[in-house]
Amino acid sequence: MPHSQLRIVIVGHVDHGKSTLIGRLLNDTGSLPDGKVEQVREMSRKRGMPFEWAFVMDALQAERDQGITIDTTQIHFKTKQRPYVIIDAPGHTEFLKNMVTGASQADAALLVIDADEGALEQSRRHAFLLHLLGVRQVAVVVNKMDKVEFSSRRYEVVAQEIKDYLAELGLQPKAVIPVSARNGDNIVTRSEQSDWYLGPTVIEQLDAFRPQQTSPDQPLRFPLQDVYKPDDRRILAGRIESGRLRVGDTLHFSPTGASAKVVSIEAWNHPEAVLSAQAGQSIGITLDKRIFAERGHIAHHQADAPTLAHRLSVRLFWLVSDPLVVGKTYTLKIATAEHRVTVEQVTAVINVEDLSSTPGKAVRRNEVAEVVLRSRSPIALDLASDLPRTGRGALIDGNDVVGGCLVVEIEDAAAANITEVSHTVSLEERSQANGHKGGIVWLTGLSGAGKSTLAMALERALFDRGWQTFVLDGDNVRNGLNAGLGFSADDRAENIRRVAETAKLFADAGMVVIASLISPLKSDRARARVIGGERFHEVYVAADLATCEERDPKGLYKKARAGEIAEFTGISAPYEAPDQPELVIDTDALSRSEALAQLLDYVDETLGKNSLKSEKELTYVI
Repeated sequence: MPHSQLRIVIVGHVDHGKSTLIGRLLNDTGSLPDGKVEQVREMSRKRGMPFEWAFVMDALQAERDQGITIDTTQIHFKTKQRPYVIIDAPGHTEFLKNMVTGASQADAALLVIDADEGALEQSRRHAFLLHLLGVRQVAVVVNKMDKVEFSSRRYEVVAQEIKDYLAELGLQPKAVIPVSARNGDNIVTRSEQSDWYLGPTVIEQLDAFRPQQTSPDQPLRFPLQDVYKPDDRRILAGRIESGRLRVGDTLHFSPTGASAKVVSIEAWNHPEAVLSAQAGQSIGITLDKRIFAERGHIAHHQADAPTLAHRLSVRLFWLVSDPLVVGKTYTLKIATAEHRVTVEQVTAVINVEDLSSTPGKAVRRNEVAEVVLRSRSPIALDLASDLPRTGRGALIDGNDVVGGCLVVEIEDAAAANITEVSHTVSLEERSQANGHKGGIVWLTGLSGAGKSTLAMALERALFDRGWQTFVLDGDNVRNGLNAGLGFSADDRAENIRRVAETAKLFADAGMVVIASLISPLKSDRARARVIGGERFHEVYVAADLATCEERDPKGLYKKARAGEIAEFTGISAPYEAPDQPELVIDTDALSRSEALAQLLDYVDETLGKNSLKSEKELTYVI
């Protein structure tokens, strides 16, 4: 019975016979389309060369260019044992880009080395790439043995050289096979010229490889691809990269810390109810409550959570001519998440020839290095040695993949020389002493809608009643707490995160903090809600654009219309109104005093003395 398809990659120095080997594999397994051998013979004749199996690749490329069936990046053949697909790309740079972005995941690799030249630098570089990308099943093909007259002595020298190098990388080749790809020796049938060799042929070794299996017994990692709302359900979709989940499981989501129970598992083309799913399956799930979850978040069980980190060490391979330099910011893509990271340190640049390392400040094209990255936002990830799918990533600059990396060390954000100290004063005690609960009243709306006016009026009214209260105004915090932030998308998101964290501390202290920020994006406000928890109250201060532009208390709309302010909310940047805020105050329809009265009524009801009697709070421990 045939086994499932195996994905292999064939790498090696440009002149060591990789294309010849592929051509031979296709021919000797009967996988070439009719007429291809004759086409290659004619191509060789026209060039005045002997028959060249490497021209098979040119013939297939020509067929692909005509829009027929064969794609040279996915070359298919089969043996009696199983079907194969060769992941092949023009040059190791394209191969690496495909591998690190998840477009292609090889189960095994053949490393091709010239018997006469041995393991040159490019051969060692490719071996390092296989290590970097987590390809553990490797066989070495010592090609062009006919050039050294099938010398067993020369074979032993080359074999030992590459074995020693691979051993330093933690790789042990399954076989080192002497071949002549041009003549077909030891490709499918055993060669009489190497009667001293007792190991497998290339095909026998390929048939001995096994497809990569992700164990369902590993910790659950379910990175979210997207959230769909086909009807009244909210389906969180993705691919389980490791572990398993079941209906009824309580899942936790990193990096937010939100949790909920799995109500159902939605599987495509599966009419019967699905009660469990495991690694390798693409599924959707529904939960028992609405939580903030989006693309890039990772679902897991509480006992086996990924590490949350702002600082991590990676081993990377650099792809492009512009060097990686300390201080530059890139996008790190791990699983489905993307994070902006800054290069903090180049710990070592590794010499792939002898694996020695030297300190450096930059990493140039085709160099391998150990690098420390820092992120403003917490990254949920694992060590590559533990869980490769969530420990391997790509660095992106603009739209280009510029490097691939493995996570080798993580500085746990929760444990990096930080020990939480428990308060001896509970929230309930603070509320009783103050006569009101602590809370976050988050005012959002367009510039000119009246947020700051309302916030300051509410602060005065509450203070006059003896409440503990304070306003965090968007303009004011940018003069101090967030003075170093600009107005890029990343900086705006960080501005809101910092205000939300600060507001949470005020609320923890029992105060009513009034946050007045435009906060135009739903995703940023959702993160603020996660930070604030149950004490977060979103108030939409609503006014249409025309009214706000007419008021224009700071003259900003006029400047934006004149092109003096880029990315101004409502003019050249979007404002996403809340879907379900706790309160809407329409300042188009209400006078200032009416708007304040409506806001005061809400705060009284949810945070005042009556709320203390009707709802007993749990003791809160930091």
